[in-house]
Amino acid sequence: MNSEKGFPKLTEEQMERRLRHPEGQVRTVLDTDAFNEVDDQFALAYALLSPEKLSVEAVTAAPFFNWNSTSPGEGMEKSYQEIKNIYELMELKSPPPVFRGSDRYLEAPGVPVESEAADEIIRLAKKDPKSPLYVVAIGAITNVASAIAKDPSIIENIVVVWLGPNAFWYPHHEIFNVSQDYYASSLIYESGVPLVILPCHDVASHLHTNVYEIDAVLRGKNRIGTYFSDMIRGRFTRFGKDTPGWSKVLWDVSCIAWLLNEEWVPSEIRPCPVLREDFTYAWLPDGHQYKEAYFADRSEIFMDMFRKLTNHKNW
Repeated sequence: MNSEKGFPKLTEEQMERRLRHPEGQVRTVLDTDAFNEVDDQFALAYALLSPEKLSVEAVTAAPFFNWNSTSPGEGMEKSYQEIKNIYELMELKSPPPVFRGSDRYLEAPGVPVESEAADEIIRLAKKDPKSPLYVVAIGAITNVASAIAKDPSIIENIVVVWLGPNAFWYPHHEIFNVSQDYYASSLIYESGVPLVILPCHDVASHLHTNVYEIDAVLRGKNRIGTYFSDMIRGRFTRFGKDTPGWSKVLWDVSCIAWLLNEEWVPSEIRPCPVLREDFTYAWLPDGHQYKEAYFADRSEIFMDMFRKLTNHKNW
């Protein structure tokens, strides 16, 4: 299927090797709609504070369109500025470069949207043929799909780790990171790119927190911790949910956690589906494989993330 559409086809052995959990430090790009939610900021900081495993070579701003933006392009620009804001709050000595992404979604199948982000993903994918690039996508996957559509050869040297759909058994996948850009999402499945999916329901949905925990753990520890505490409290208050019992899922943290330790987020190789236009799955005979997580150990993940956040010194 993918070779017929101009995408290189990995052998079963190549795919199996790419889908293994990576050993040692890995080259990563984080593609994030950082201003859309409150979880992207946690994932970004967590990745930057995990150099023992992650060499973050670039961060790219993804588009989004909801109550928090007037267009996908404005969402992308707000995300770009929020990434810069997180850098400033963390007072990083040598932060990875940030690139603006797509200002709109794909308008036709396989037709890329030009952006700095897509070009940087291509450049980094080709930088070191012996070291695959892990493209961690925690928003609409427009930038990543555009990079693949523009230069399909990068499929041979990247692994896409995506917080996107629900679990394969879920009745539908009409969820924010998937449904914003159908053409981009469907390309990711059909291209044959090595793909690791962190399902929203029912894997990332384990990563609940609340204002009381965040206040107790992060407030007053450093600038980034206090910012996160204010951010979470502001979101809860805005929606009238600042009451005992309400919690917030830090969805995007699951992608970082999978890269850090697969025992925290176990996954399995499966036949890759095709995404229908109604956001349900279909399976085709003789298709390629992908990897999907099936659990997230909330305790192990949060203990590691909170330890790194509280130990970060930047007062």
